[in-house]
Amino acid sequence: MKILVLNCGSSSLKYQLINMEGETTLAKGLCERIGIEGSRLKHEGKGKYQVDSPMKDHTDAIKMVINALLSKDHGVIDSVDEVHAVGHRVVHGGEFFTESVIINNDVKDAIIKCNDLAPLHNPPNLIGIEACEELLPNKPQVAVFDTAFHQTMPAKSYLYAIPYELYEKHKIRKYGFHGTSHKYVSNRVAEILGIPIKELKIITCHLGNGASVCAINGGESVDTSMGFTPLEGLAMGTRSGDLDPAIISYLCDKENLSVKEVENILNKKSGVLGVSGVSSDFRDIEDAEANGNKRAIVALELFYYRVAKYIGEYAAAMNGVDVVVFTAGLGENSPEAREIITSYLGYLGATIDKEQNSCRGKERKISTQDSTLQIYSIPTNEELVIARDTKVLLDK
Repeated sequence: MKILVLNCGSSSLKYQLINMEGETTLAKGLCERIGIEGSRLKHEGKGKYQVDSPMKDHTDAIKMVINALLSKDHGVIDSVDEVHAVGHRVVHGGEFFTESVIINNDVKDAIIKCNDLAPLHNPPNLIGIEACEELLPNKPQVAVFDTAFHQTMPAKSYLYAIPYELYEKHKIRKYGFHGTSHKYVSNRVAEILGIPIKELKIITCHLGNGASVCAINGGESVDTSMGFTPLEGLAMGTRSGDLDPAIISYLCDKENLSVKEVENILNKKSGVLGVSGVSSDFRDIEDAEANGNKRAIVALELFYYRVAKYIGEYAAAMNGVDVVVFTAGLGENSPEAREIITSYLGYLGATIDKEQNSCRGKERKISTQDSTLQIYSIPTNEELVIARDTKVLLDK
């Protein structure tokens, strides 16, 4: 069974074609700058190649993906009949979805109802679904929701301390994101340890431009740092993370800004970019730190400190923790970030093995043999989670 996995952003489209016999990636790629001048496709199949071509919308992008998969020189299939189904990443499923589902009109309507909760993500997710309906008619399609994994959180975790009728009326609550990533790495570390996930208390740290920490007890998400939107939680590349909500009205008054303008600052001009003044890319900030840039130094210190605080909070929430996992761009590729964050966890018996930790993008235990807390670096594979969920639903 071959499954095409699509992740549609506002102006981008990531894809993988996965053969579920052996779970091997046959091809993958990225369409970028969709609807913007300079759009291109980068494809890896039989070798790598790039196509610079206008893509006015996601339908054009998916057409190019299909052409790349069928290409005589670089493709990996002879006919679209070889694609059995399409799995879509959908960011927000609200309270409608606790697991992945086969897409029908009711599912699409529910995705639309969540547009206000994820205005930058859900609309392009739906556009990708409808483009596939047009270009790959009669192929089963599955929606895999970022929020679904966190629907196991108890009310004490997901409710905000606001009038309860506002939750009932507007569904204002913590939803959490990066669910497919947290699900993958928690299950993977249980496999590596050879211990049933039902017996483990795991804290997963998805650290990239967007970042979140998740407490996973017995295989279920019991709390996570992102909230009603992806703005809550850790300081991130451009997002502020946790702050006093009164700051919003204060800035409106002092800077003569609208709420939307302040929200834009908090989402796009804050985080380590705002503090460092250098970049939202942690690699650039690490370079600036090495050159003695004081704002870059404090931006990284702030980020590491907040990750460590969330780990401590979730260790308390679960009354213990067996293993901490670092994943995503920074978590997988920054030995410095992993070492400094771990240095805060001495009270949990954590010690880092510097030699083992000197890796990038590797699946590896990075704690010492005598460390009470086990620590791992595990590259995430959200596309494989989407493909697996799609196959499970088709097999049913």
